[in-house]
Amino acid sequence: MSRSDTDANSDNDNFSALMGGAMKDVVRHQHDRVDLKTQQQASATQQYRRQAASQQPQQLIDGLSDEIKQLVDPEQELIHAANGVQLNVMKKLRKGHIPWQAGLDLHGFTVDQARDELSRFIRDCARSDSRCVLVVHGKAFKNDAAPAIIKSHVNDWLRQMPQVLAFISAQAKDGGAGALYVLLKRMRS
Repeated sequence: MSRSDTDANSDNDNFSALMGGAMKDVVRHQHDRVDLKTQQQASATQQYRRQAASQQPQQLIDGLSDEIKQLVDPEQELIHAANGVQLNVMKKLRKGHIPWQAGLDLHGFTVDQARDELSRFIRDCARSDSRCVLVVHGKAFKNDAAPAIIKSHVNDWLRQMPQVLAFISAQAKDGGAGALYVLLKRMRS
């Protein structure tokens, strides 16, 4: 027996003595295991971040970065409101009571394509004086361990767009956590 084994046994004996009779029903684990699903999810997220960091420097298109500030969970509800947006407006938006006039589906797009399409879509809708639009970003369910990359980017990009007043995850009938109602600023007086 090595010195460290002797020390470990001594520590166990000391602990047992301190605990008195309370330790008699405690069963010692025969192995240490980690929850592999949680480990795989963390590993996939870290791998994506390493890949993104090792690639070319971040690109800016219409002032929108291709770097994610915060990865979001596929089922996470997204919500954002600019200063001055009233609570009752957000409640109406959440319930789907503000009808959307146009929609964009980003399924199957690369990050660069999604950024270009979203930017163009929001600009065009703001110019046509649309009040509310629907953006479907999806939830990344192809691989359970994969983070929701497009959803995370859309969350960041919409916050950077001056035309956007607020956004919130859609009602189930319109895509639920895989889509957003986006409230736009009025361009006309």
